Amino acid sequence: MSALEKVDATETMQFIENKTFDEISVGDSAQLTRTLKPQDIELFAVMSGDVNPAHVDAEYAKTDMFHGVIAHGMWGGALISAVLGTELPGPGTIFLNQSLRFMAPVGLGDTVVVRVEVTEKRAKGHLILACTCVNQDDKTVIEGVAEVIAPREKMRRPRVVLPVVHLHVQGAQYAKLIAATEDLAAVRTAVVHPCDGLSITGALEAARQGMIVPVLIGPRAKIEVAAKAAGRSLDGIEIIDVPHSHAAAATAVDLARSCKVDAIMKGALHTDELMDAVVDAAAGLRTERRMSHIYALDVPTYAKPLLITDAAINIYPDLAAKRDIVQNAIDLAHALGIERPKTAILSAVETVNPRITSTLDAASLCKMADRGQITGGLIDGPLAFDNAISSSAAAAKGIVSEVAGDADILVAPDLEAANMMAKQLIYLAGADAAGIVLGARVPIILTSRADSPMSRLASCALAQLFISNRTNVVECLTPSLS
Repeated sequence: MSALEKVDATETMQFIENKTFDEISVGDSAQLTRTLKPQDIELFAVMSGDVNPAHVDAEYAKTDMFHGVIAHGMWGGALISAVLGTELPGPGTIFLNQSLRFMAPVGLGDTVVVRVEVTEKRAKGHLILACTCVNQDDKTVIEGVAEVIAPREKMRRPRVVLPVVHLHVQGAQYAKLIAATEDLAAVRTAVVHPCDGLSITGALEAARQGMIVPVLIGPRAKIEVAAKAAGRSLDGIEIIDVPHSHAAAATAVDLARSCKVDAIMKGALHTDELMDAVVDAAAGLRTERRMSHIYALDVPTYAKPLLITDAAINIYPDLAAKRDIVQNAIDLAHALGIERPKTAILSAVETVNPRITSTLDAASLCKMADRGQITGGLIDGPLAFDNAISSSAAAAKGIVSEVAGDADILVAPDLEAANMMAKQLIYLAGADAAGIVLGARVPIILTSRADSPMSRLASCALAQLFISNRTNVVECLTPSLS
């Protein structure tokens, strides 16, 4: 292709130009080619409301006459309309009539050539066009006839750039997470002060799904009132009656120290109140590993679960604490089936700057990973948030990295940054958030009043998966650090 031809092709892509009635002759034709993708079906279903399981339910579709998901019939009809409205005759066309015969299904991955051909010119600008859709095997899947009124005036308009559409099934990543626990043993879990509807419902629903065996700890009367208000039965559920939330937290920690529970779940009490009992030097659940909180986010615009740490425990962690924070997150990622989690150490910039402490910490953490002080993951930093999660942003900065643009774990410089980052994704990007604390003798399931039922179940799933997959864990009888 010559330089002039390339310019002409670019111009064609940037503009839509019609053919007037007088310019059109019988035999003129236009076409487009489209390959059917899952998102095409999903978008058409969303737009039309047609959720026929033949189109949107893969399990059902296996059992019907076509043995797989097929496109909506009118998906092909819409493509015919696209050719008529953008190519022949193009802008200004008035669609009068369309007849269609559906000859064969269009399945996922099929490539369809959509063609219209003028067969007749009539009075008052009317055109008759033959319409066909042919698949990659040269088989006609749709045929029909369209009648339109062709434009009388020439028109050339800039091609409108359509918005990028991200399809997201709410909780899709969490559904996979929960499904992964189906064959795992339920975890005996101390539920601390479950004295409101949300916390009691979350615990009992997790129990119903076989994820935990709850031990409810708190004032019995308040627990029973909360369960009744939530419409939940406490039959067969162990309850340890204590007078208040402080006592509930202390009792849960004592049960964990004595190996009577394998996890702790936060109920209707403040996080600080629970963690004060957990970190107590004499009677808590400390180990040689620094405790840290990890968010597991299901972000609609990100293709995989995103772990963010530490958003709840370590306010301004030093380098030693960050080493443990990183290792805890990597350990959790392993439990989720991520063999070598890509770990981005975040800062405001992607270059080491002596005036920005977080960049120095990031460089040190990378070298600690090189020396085996952090194991099991790919680590890079410093990275800014954009080039940690966006491959295009990383490319624009000229960053060559296995982590940049595809991070599984984001390690924030401090609690403030991590908390704000996670909350922004939750409230501005529609993310769901599950959370867990690692580094103690048992995992601690942290929930928030704002958490959805799916998020609460996902938090339980994190603990269940971690317990089933962990190695090199500190046993219950290991002395805590003073």
